[in-house]
Amino acid sequence: MIGTNNSIFKLENVTPLFNGRIPGQLIIQYTDICNARCPQCSMRVTKDFQRSKLSEDEICKIIDSAAEQKIQAISFTGGEPFLFKDELINLIQYASDKGIPFIRTGTNGYMFTPWRSQEFLYEVHTLAERLSRTNLRNLWISIDSADAETHEQMRGLRGVIKGIEIALPIFHEYGIYPAANLGINRNIGGFGKIPMKMTDKAAFYEAFKDSFEKFYRFVIDLGFTMTNACYPMSTDDTEKREDTAVYGAASGSSLVTFSKKEKALLFQALMDTIPKFRSRIRIFTPLVSLYSLIKQYEGQGDFSMPCRGGIDFFYIDAKEGNTYPCGYRGNENLGKFYDLDLKRIDQKPSCKACDWECFRDPSEQIGFLIETIRKPVKSIREKETQYKKLWKEDMKYYSQSSYFNGRKAK
Repeated sequence: MIGTNNSIFKLENVTPLFNGRIPGQLIIQYTDICNARCPQCSMRVTKDFQRSKLSEDEICKIIDSAAEQKIQAISFTGGEPFLFKDELINLIQYASDKGIPFIRTGTNGYMFTPWRSQEFLYEVHTLAERLSRTNLRNLWISIDSADAETHEQMRGLRGVIKGIEIALPIFHEYGIYPAANLGINRNIGGFGKIPMKMTDKAAFYEAFKDSFEKFYRFVIDLGFTMTNACYPMSTDDTEKREDTAVYGAASGSSLVTFSKKEKALLFQALMDTIPKFRSRIRIFTPLVSLYSLIKQYEGQGDFSMPCRGGIDFFYIDAKEGNTYPCGYRGNENLGKFYDLDLKRIDQKPSCKACDWECFRDPSEQIGFLIETIRKPVKSIREKETQYKKLWKEDMKYYSQSSYFNGRKAK
């Protein structure tokens, strides 16, 4: 997401806001190869399909174009990017050398499973030291559940939680502060804690609220200083939409498929939980986005800001290296990124088809800033006191949290 340090306030990043544009973000699916068994992901190792990985030369060509077109943020995702650790680090360094200010990547943590081996500490030190020499800003580690056994069974990565706990202080020694990345699912609090189908609204809400609280306590105890939540991209029409998605995390699994009513409740539970933990761990998830999504799933579709995917934010798939507005809109192939002229894009944002937080969150936060700056018409949000209150609180919290700079402890 945009805005992990103060360079977002440079003139070159602020000026586009007056023209209705946001500093660009590019998510590169480096590979769809994975070694985990996550039931909620269609890229799991047991899934039978032709795997792909973009070449180093192709990605460098994409990065060259991104730098020329003033893209501010690049994320390398998977699959599991660290299966190709050496090449991945080379690409992070290449993006660093090209002046991309916000570089992110993440892992399922498989490299932390052999924590009993004699080489483990040396290998973690080596990895942390190599990453610290690049300009990598944020590293995430996926955590699916507040219950270690549940997480490890879901991922098929025995021992990974203990390994993460050992590895985190080592990364901190090198000035890298990984974030715990939660993909919201029904096993957050452990197997069976959240019903597979909502029958009682109050009980469903309380189950999620309790699970979110357990999750935050869990990752704090592990030693994380920062955390984020990936909103479930699945909705009532997942079966129809999944066929067109190019990003394999858009799964139809019942673990991550929620009705609109369920989504409104789980977002409310998350929104009510976050303030209790903001002083203990940096929580990337903005309250104003949750508030808007709740409104959207309660039937007030005009309230939330539309996604800027395909306008300022883009996704590149691992299979053919083509560009899409996001990983969910696979029927909108924009071709090669280096053939696009971003300045010529004059579309207005309108899509609210999914909840991909790395696109929807900045679309909401900075989209409202654009609205405030330009004020072409009085919007529904300008009349909403609670919305403006949450937006201001989020921006203040982001400043206090060093804009979630993963190279700072807090």
